[in-house]
Amino acid sequence: MARRSRHRLLLLLLRYLVVALGYHKAYGFSAPKDHQVVTAIEYQEVILACKYPKKTISSRLEWKKLGRSVSFVYYQQALQGDFKDRAEMIDFSIRIKNVTRTDAGKYRCEVSAPSEQGQNLEEDTVTLEVLVAPAVPTCEVPNSALSGTVVELRCQDKEGNPAPEYTWFKDGVPLSENPKLGSQSTNSSYTMNTKSGTLQFNTVSKLDSGEYSCEARNSVGHRRCPGKRMQVDDLNVSGIIAAVVVVASVISVCGLGVCYAQRKGYFSKETSFQKSSSASKATTMSENDFKHTKSFII
Repeated sequence: MARRSRHRLLLLLLRYLVVALGYHKAYGFSAPKDHQVVTAIEYQEVILACKYPKKTISSRLEWKKLGRSVSFVYYQQALQGDFKDRAEMIDFSIRIKNVTRTDAGKYRCEVSAPSEQGQNLEEDTVTLEVLVAPAVPTCEVPNSALSGTVVELRCQDKEGNPAPEYTWFKDGVPLSENPKLGSQSTNSSYTMNTKSGTLQFNTVSKLDSGEYSCEARNSVGHRRCPGKRMQVDDLNVSGIIAAVVVVASVISVCGLGVCYAQRKGYFSKETSFQKSSSASKATTMSENDFKHTKSFII
């Protein structure tokens, strides 16, 4: 009995082994490799390498760009899409001659070749990061401001990759992040954020009048916006007081004039005139009604 049980167990193991080998031969196996990250500067060239040992006649190569939807880059021995005009194949690798920011993303090369064990499939994944220089940043600088108020200048660039840092200039001279280390001719109450691009004056003064510009800079390049002048003026207290006095004088003169007219009886005369005019109109209407009635009776 023991011998028969062992014999059956060996037969079962052999069957499982045959099934496993058959599955392996039918479907092959996949051997993924280490993930690569390639960095390139926009408008320059880059090589997306597919690390496969050796190309053979029977090898089949496909390149795909992964994402929400998978698109073919190299299929049926030909480059696809816009890569036809600006890329070339070097064995299993792709050389892109003119990289754009839209090329950034994850790519996968798939190499399949027959082997003794079945269809051998190897994959290699490459992530392409495209570095982009900043464009001319958008700068918001007020034309005028009152001394003692809070004023904020803004600078922003939406194209740079990696995200740029910002530096503000006054009259062509860069402002220090620490205002206490800056020039004595500059107000020391400002705060400059190199990440967000804001320059804020907590209490702006006449010393802050000048031409301001902002520069966006990253590892690829830098651009600066045209300078804009900000004029800071003191609050004209004496002018405001004079204006208030003039307005008060005008109101007083008008009030005295109304009082004088009331004392002289101008408003009462006008009222009596309106009353007499109304009475005469009523009398005229009554006479007309009487004549109309009389003519009707006759």
